[in-house]
Amino acid sequence: MSKIISYKDSEDLKLEVTLRNDTIWLSLNQISNLFDRDKSVISRHLRNIFKTEELLKISVVAKYATTAADGKIYNVEYYNFRCHSFSRVSLKF
Repeated sequence: MSKIISYKDSEDLKLEVTLRNDTIWLSLNQISNLFDRDKSVISRHLRNIFKTEELLKISVVAKYATTAADGKIYNVEYYNFRCHSFSRVSLKF
């Protein structure tokens, strides 16, 4: 079962994340917003994690069909929050 959870901090960060089987899933855009970094920085960091096999991509990445603002459906990669645990960021929902 999955549900959408909204998170807002005191500094105007707002994310709507997917909670599926007790795991939070974030898209690259959401990770970029969360850490206030360019998507290319996050993407490069994740690529290095997978390259060094610190984490296996197959165990932390899932593709979900997502409807964009233009009404088209895209397959978007989502990363489970265990993938982001290296950041030492604590979120309170």
